[in-house]
Amino acid sequence: MTTTLPANLLALIQSADPSWHAALRDGLDAIATADPAYLALLAQDDYLPTEGRLFAAFAQPIDQVRYVLVGEGPYPRAASATGVCFMDGAVGSLWSDKGLSKQVNRATSLRNFMKMLLVADGSLQPGNTAGDALAGVAAQATVDGAGTIQTLAELQHNLTAHGFLLLNASLVFRPHVAPVKDARAWKPFFETVLQALAEHASRQGTAAPTLVLWGKIAEQLHSLPLVQRFPRAVAEHPYNLSFIEHQGMQDLFGAMRLLEKRPA
Repeated sequence: MTTTLPANLLALIQSADPSWHAALRDGLDAIATADPAYLALLAQDDYLPTEGRLFAAFAQPIDQVRYVLVGEGPYPRAASATGVCFMDGAVGSLWSDKGLSKQVNRATSLRNFMKMLLVADGSLQPGNTAGDALAGVAAQATVDGAGTIQTLAELQHNLTAHGFLLLNASLVFRPHVAPVKDARAWKPFFETVLQALAEHASRQGTAAPTLVLWGKIAEQLHSLPLVQRFPRAVAEHPYNLSFIEHQGMQDLFGAMRLLEKRPA
């Protein structure tokens, strides 16, 4: 069956890297096949992210994807929702004179992710990741501005450079729609993206990217047969304090040195 997709949503595909265009169109087709009314209603609705950033994550070319970090959905605030999972657009500076910046501390998951990175590289000791210990690390980081990243944009740059596709399982948030409903509607799209990644890896004779799955989203995705074709790194969601000391996450991210500046 041929589906007619909303022109305004189709136009947003052009913001993605060309290597993704066919897969994104196929993903929208899959949504429309599963629920013919969904995209037409969405196209006329207000949703996050704004500013045409629906497919912002797909600026990462498909042949550079080594990891897929899966978020649940966009932040429920216009300033924060960027179309890229886990990257809160309201966060600028990472550091303050007391430790992490106020904006980072408000973003609980990002705060715990930062602390996990600092434990992984030996800057903080497990069980001592606040107070004077963190203030000392921040002071060194800001003094060493040439060697340590200062902003969330730089952290995103480092993740991208290591081959991360920063993708939410649902690409939209609407305050008047239950997130689980939107997530269910986007599931065929997410499966299409995974299929494209698996097929690309097969054509190139390379390993499929590693799925980095945190929290409840991991439990949901494990039910997809296609997921079994991907290596997986699984942990509790970073809003849990226990994430800071998760050895698997320290092993995965520690070697990447994400807090060190890379060439622009």
